[in-house]
Amino acid sequence: RVVPYVFPTAGLLSGLPLRSPTALHGRVGRFCYDTMTLVGPGTWRAVRAAADTALTAADLVAGGARAAYALCRPPGHHAGPAGHGGSCYLNNAAIAAQALRQAGAERVAVVDLDAHHGNGTQAIFYGRGDVYVGSLHVDPGAGWFPHYVGYAGERGSGEGLHANRNLPLAPGTCDSAWLEAVDVVCEDVAAHGAEALVVSLGLDAAASDPESPLRVSADAYRQAAERIGLHGPAVAVQEGGYDLAAIGELVVAALGGLWAASP
Repeated sequence: RVVPYVFPTAGLLSGLPLRSPTALHGRVGRFCYDTMTLVGPGTWRAVRAAADTALTAADLVAGGARAAYALCRPPGHHAGPAGHGGSCYLNNAAIAAQALRQAGAERVAVVDLDAHHGNGTQAIFYGRGDVYVGSLHVDPGAGWFPHYVGYAGERGSGEGLHANRNLPLAPGTCDSAWLEAVDVVCEDVAAHGAEALVVSLGLDAAASDPESPLRVSADAYRQAAERIGLHGPAVAVQEGGYDLAAIGELVVAALGGLWAASP
């Protein structure tokens, strides 16, 4: 098992050139940005299976399915183009979005419902105008992961300017305000002209989840998914969700909303 524990930050390097350590446990810090995303004997097999599941769901939607659900473990939306972290290794939602593009969708939208900002998805598409990324999540400025990114002023760059939207929410946010944020993202999706969607289906915004301070009900997840689904066929990719007793109900609610939607 490899545990990242030292990282080539500006504080460590102090302006010196970046070198590649000889020890694997030192080298991994170049590609992982936290100490909780470990690599063990079964990691790659699980990571690749999750990505393949997302690709299969994207293939189904590209082939005409109204919606498809990718039950991915580990999740992916914290993994970026230059490294991994946040218990994510490959970005399953981004992989699905790119697969939809390559299957012929000129414009794709990623809607991230996870309680934590999908910093990896943002980083992957930040400079691209063909894939819109909208995320509603607990305000990182209130002390929540990923702390350094996920703020409202991050709107994209270059060709991707205005194709990124962050809607940070206050701790304690309940259904009405959360659904208002969903509506803002849906307006963006319509303006973007997305032909297919990817929903980063984080279930940790639920009121019972121990890993976030949001207070969202299963019915709000159903309403959100239905509103999103009105804008096109969708791949739902599993992200966070840590109340194991509630996950089943939340998934059923969200998928019921997606499949009930009609464009």
